[in-house]
Amino acid sequence: METNKAEGTVQQISGKVQDAVGSVMGDAGTQVAGKAKELGGKAQQLYADTADIVRDKTTDNPFTALAIVGGLGFLLGALWASANSAPPRRNTARYRGDEDNY
Repeated sequence: METNKAEGTVQQISGKVQDAVGSVMGDAGTQVAGKAKELGGKAQQLYADTADIVRDKTTDNPFTALAIVGGLGFLLGALWASANSAPPRRNTARYRGDEDNY
C-alpha cells in the first residue's frame, strides 16, 4: 500500500501547485481542478492508511476479524431477505366499490 500512499502524496502536491497557478493566473477552472486533485490525493492517502490498519489488525487478531465479517454477512443476509419478501397483495377492487371485478 506504500505505492498508493506515494501516489496520493504526488497527486496532492500537484493539486496544490495547480491550485496556486490557477490562483495567480486568476483562472477559476484551474484552481478548482487543483483543489479536486488535492482532495483526490488526500483520499488516496486515507485509503492507504486505512488498508494498512485493517491489514495489521487482521494479522494480529484473525478470529476477531472473522467474527466481524461473519456478523456483517449475517446482517446483510437478513437485510437482503427482508427486502426481497414482498407483502401480500390485496384485492383493491372491493375498496373501490367495483363489486363486479373480483
